[in-house]
Amino acid sequence: MLTAQLDRLALKPGDHVLDLGCGEGRHVHALHTLGYVNVVGVDRDEPSLATAREALDDLPPRESSHEVVTELHVADALELPFESNSFDVVICSEVLEHIAAFEDVLSEIRRVLKPHGRLCVSVPRAWPERLCWQLAPAPDGYPFDSGGHIRIFDALALRRAIQSKGFAFTGKHHAHALHAPFWWLKCLFWQRRDDHPLIEAYHSFLVWDLLKRPALTRALEALLNPIMGKSLVLYFGPEEVA
Repeated sequence: MLTAQLDRLALKPGDHVLDLGCGEGRHVHALHTLGYVNVVGVDRDEPSLATAREALDDLPPRESSHEVVTELHVADALELPFESNSFDVVICSEVLEHIAAFEDVLSEIRRVLKPHGRLCVSVPRAWPERLCWQLAPAPDGYPFDSGGHIRIFDALALRRAIQSKGFAFTGKHHAHALHAPFWWLKCLFWQRRDDHPLIEAYHSFLVWDLLKRPALTRALEALLNPIMGKSLVLYFGPEEVA
């Protein structure tokens, strides 16, 4: 279940790609499977990285003539352990909503990206996220969960914040419309979010959809993404120099 559309990143053989806040590695695994780009995934959560490593080991061998590597490391988004101008592409998916000093993360991304690098950033879309906050409010609801979301991004404000770091906006889309109702259910039944039968049933549906990818649900999600896609996905390239 990818959030970024990899074909929008203009990936070339030998490119170095950073997945910042890679979690359990969904984008890392997809990039690794391409077989022609170098991939580094970083996250602060070691258990998530352990899961990513296990899944990486289970992937079939790559058939590629390119000498490329895939790596996973513990790292802090506010202080990345890489030299400046190290990466051709950075993916930062569903990360910034967790970090108070998100503009400092954007500065770090700008530092490690090459001058003509490309960037994909995704965050929760404002109105589905706002509904989650309303359904499970203070003092111990959804926005106050440990490690949870601490802000709701306005799409235009986020775009301008990224552009202020020297990026040019190149496009956007929304993703994961079928996941929005799952989170609304979890928030509606917040005290029983792990064992409520409606939540369990919807989760089973999402797992089935992920594994089977039937044409009907793929078409339905494509139709609903512009309306209720849970994620806002923004793409950027190098700022044009006059």
